[in-house]
Amino acid sequence: MTINVNPVADIITPLPKQLLIDGKFVPSLSGKTFKTFNPATGQVLAEVSEGDAADIDLAVAAAQRAFNGPWSRFTPFQRQALLLRFADLVEKHFETLAHIDVLDMGAPITSMYARRQRALGLPRFYAGMCTVIAGGTLPNSMPGEVFTYTLKEPVGVVGAITPWNAPLTSTIWKIAPVLATGCTMVLKPAEDAPLTALRLGELLLEAGVPEGVVNIVPGFGHIAGDALARHMDVDKVAFTGSDVTGRKVIEASKSNIKRVTLELGGKSPDIIFADCDMDAAVAGAGMGVFANTGQICCAGTRLLIQRPIYEEFVSRVADYAKSLKVGNGLDPATQIGPVVNAKQLDRVSGYMEIGLGEGVTAATGGKRITEGALKDGYFFEPTVLSGVTNDMRIAQEEIFGPVAAAIPFDTLEEAAAIANDTVFGLGGGVWTSNVTTAHRIAKAIRAGTVWINNYGGLDPVVPFGGYKTSGYGRESGVEHLDAYLETKSVVLKLG
Repeated sequence: MTINVNPVADIITPLPKQLLIDGKFVPSLSGKTFKTFNPATGQVLAEVSEGDAADIDLAVAAAQRAFNGPWSRFTPFQRQALLLRFADLVEKHFETLAHIDVLDMGAPITSMYARRQRALGLPRFYAGMCTVIAGGTLPNSMPGEVFTYTLKEPVGVVGAITPWNAPLTSTIWKIAPVLATGCTMVLKPAEDAPLTALRLGELLLEAGVPEGVVNIVPGFGHIAGDALARHMDVDKVAFTGSDVTGRKVIEASKSNIKRVTLELGGKSPDIIFADCDMDAAVAGAGMGVFANTGQICCAGTRLLIQRPIYEEFVSRVADYAKSLKVGNGLDPATQIGPVVNAKQLDRVSGYMEIGLGEGVTAATGGKRITEGALKDGYFFEPTVLSGVTNDMRIAQEEIFGPVAAAIPFDTLEEAAAIANDTVFGLGGGVWTSNVTTAHRIAKAIRAGTVWINNYGGLDPVVPFGGYKTSGYGRESGVEHLDAYLETKSVVLKLG
């Protein structure tokens, strides 16, 4: 891939940077703005209108009007056609959308191109689901002649709050079930990467989404996000982010006992048995940690390695980490980009100090990159830590950076015990050539998804979500739509 233009000026300048409310891009009522930065350079990309509680009020009111207006009379076929038009527009503008993510949060352009199938597959999957949402008839044992049936109805106004680590796919993942079920929404994108969501808002209007059906209010979590989660006229909140913020969302939702689905953090185990295909496991487990610079909620950051191959595997995965090219995401050769901002860089660096204080050894990495062309960005070396025990903070707490903690184990039972010895339960991985081992350990891991001889792949048909403090509810799959639908029972006495 060759870039023949100035990508920052040509891509960022024409983007909308105001709030999308009731079908129009408007400034915030306060007139305030905030800056979003390019993490590869530390330079300002854009100033974006800063929404607050008053703007959330306007957006929710618009979503309510839309829910009770013509949108409520859209047929399943019409909603399906709308989603398909939106998918076609995402496909048409995919390269621009991919570059916005690169500039706003640092993902390598090659990894963004690899997400093309997911970005297009999500809206098309939910388009297919539009026409299968249905209730049913029920056998009723009440005396007399009784006809009983159920209806599936949209829950109402949805407040969606998305993270910064995958703006394009995370935003589509929140929008698509809303449109499929006939709900309306107010979306609060992460303040560190709001530009992709605003561009998707333009595409939604172009696709023909009625005014007020999708509203987008950038702003800060503790102000705009909190107002959205507490709002009395929001019927459901769909949140993706940290478990710390997830608890605040739960607390805020008590205002009107609104529905909540949460996809939160993780400290996922990736279990490598001695009989694994070593070459595949090194590369697969390595990118299970380092993909997206470790900024993935289900990243397999705890490498549980069977003791006979522990030293060899740590050495080989460290060599693999050293081979990865760290750089600006606009460079097609880059495999690992920056972390999203200076605060996150400080967090990752702080955990290195904690780990070294706990007695671990850095087999590779462990430092911020402070020299050369990358010195002004938020870059951290891909890191492999050895000598880790599962009670250490670096093994228990989510770092959200390119850091792998290598922990030895002896037996399958011990591996399962270590895997489950965490407050999280979002994902897990297994590398083995023994199908019996694979099924036994997959059943033993208490997590929402277990990958066997691969790691991290997602498909719209496969439910995704967590156990324990990794959240509740599922996204993707037919289960996802249940969270956006009410079930109404109708009991009709005949005669």
